[in-house]
Amino acid sequence: EFCSSLASIMLLEVFLVLGTVIIYFLLSKKKEETLPFKEGWWGKGQKPDTEEDTTIWPFKVETTEEELSDLFRRLDQARFTEPLENSFFHYGTNSVYLRKVVSYWKNQFNWKKQVEVLNKYPQFKTKIQGIDIHFVHVKPPHLPEGQSAKPLLMVHGWPGSFYEFYKIIPLLTDPASHGLSDEHIFEVICPSIPGYGFSEAPHKKGFNSVSAASVFYELMLKLGFNEFYAQGGDWGWLICTNLAQIAPNHMKGLHLNLASVTNMGFIHLLSILLGRYLPGLFGFQDEDVRRMFPFLKKGLYRILLESGYAHIQATKPDTVGCGLNDSPVGLAAYILEKFSTWTDLEFHNLEDGGLERKFNLDDLLTNIMIYWVSGCIVSSMRFYKENLQKGVGTQKHERLTVQVPTGIASFPNEVMHTPQAWAQKKYTNIVSFHFMPRGGHFAALEEPELLAEDILQFVGKVEKEQLWRKK
Repeated sequence: EFCSSLASIMLLEVFLVLGTVIIYFLLSKKKEETLPFKEGWWGKGQKPDTEEDTTIWPFKVETTEEELSDLFRRLDQARFTEPLENSFFHYGTNSVYLRKVVSYWKNQFNWKKQVEVLNKYPQFKTKIQGIDIHFVHVKPPHLPEGQSAKPLLMVHGWPGSFYEFYKIIPLLTDPASHGLSDEHIFEVICPSIPGYGFSEAPHKKGFNSVSAASVFYELMLKLGFNEFYAQGGDWGWLICTNLAQIAPNHMKGLHLNLASVTNMGFIHLLSILLGRYLPGLFGFQDEDVRRMFPFLKKGLYRILLESGYAHIQATKPDTVGCGLNDSPVGLAAYILEKFSTWTDLEFHNLEDGGLERKFNLDDLLTNIMIYWVSGCIVSSMRFYKENLQKGVGTQKHERLTVQVPTGIASFPNEVMHTPQAWAQKKYTNIVSFHFMPRGGHFAALEEPELLAEDILQFVGKVEKEQLWRKK
C-alpha cells in the first residue's frame, strides 16, 4: 500500500517536473523571440536625476576658417612613401594615386560647396540616452491625393556616413520625378550612428549594435512613427536586424543590401564542402555557386585578406585611430582603400584602385571630411570592439531569428556572399531575394537606382499582401 502510494507520488512529481520543464520551454521560446530593449545612458560622468531633454533642434553642418587652414597646413606637410613598383592596390592605397587625391583636395575640392550640398536636406539633433543624435529627415516634396508617406529608417555603416544616402533619398521621397512608380512614397530618416559623423560618441564602454538599435527605436517613436520600414547595409544591416528583433510589431519590413549570418550550423559547413557539387541539396542557385566557389579562394582567403582592419578595430581601435585622427592623408588612405576593394575586388589590380570608376572625388572626399571635421574616426572604429570583443556567435541577438518581412538585395561585388538558403535560417520571413546585376558594398552611393527599385518592389509586396499584419 505504502509503496504504491510512494510510487504514485513519485510519478506525480516526475509529471510535475516534466510539465514545468515543458511549460518553461514553451514560455521561454515565446519570450526568446524578441530582444530586450537596451536602456543605456552614454553621457559623460554620472547620470543626472533630471528628466532627459526631449526637444528636437535643427542642425546645419558648419566649418570655421581655423578648421580649414589647419587641414590645409596638414595636407601641405604630408609625408608620402614610395609605393613598390607594379604594386597597384595590392598593398593597400597606392601613394602615387594618393598624391593625386591630396592635390585635388587642396586645389580643386570645394568643401564650402559640399557643405551646401550636405545642408540641402533638413538635419536635426536630439538627445537620447544621454548623447546627441544627429539625423537627416526628408519628407516628400508632394504627395498624390489620399496617399501618405511611409517612414523609412536608413542606417549607414563604416567607413561610410549619412551622406551615402544623398543620391537615393530623392528617388524614395519623389519617385515619380525620377521615372519610378509613385505607388509608395517615403519620408526618409537617416541617423548617424553614435560615434559617427555628427552624432555624439558614447562616453562609456559597451555601446554595441543593440544599443544603437535601441537608440534609433527611441528616435523613431520620438518622431511619432509607430510603424516604419528599415533599410541597411554594413553595420546598418546589424543595427536594423536588431531593431527588428526588439520591435517586431513596429517594423513593417526590413530591407538589407548585406545579410551576414554569424551563427553557422553543421548544415552550413556541409554546404561549404559539398554545395559546389550538390547545389540543389542545399538550396543553392547557380549564381550562389558562381559567387561562392571555389570556397578556399572566394571565402576563406578573401576573409583573411580583407579583414585585417576589423581585427585591429575589434581589439585596439584607439592605437591606430590616434594616427588617423591626426593625419588627414592617413585618414584618406585608410578609408579610400575600403571604397576601392569593397566596390570591386578586382580594382586592386589598378594603380588608382578604380576609385573614380564608380564614384567621383567630391563624393569620396565629402565622406572623408565628415570623419575629419567631426573627429570621429576613433569612436567609429570602437564600434567593432564593442560588437566583436565577446566573440562571434556569443550574443543573444545572434541566436534569435527575425520574423519581420525581409527583403534582400544581393550585390555581386559584396566581399562575402550570403546565399538565400543561409539567410533563411536567420530571417525566417524572406519575401524578396534578388541577385542584383551589378554593384558592391556601398550600394546606395554606387547604384542608387537599383537599390531604390528593389526597396520599392519589396515594400509593394509587403503592403499588397499586408504581410506585417500576419503575425
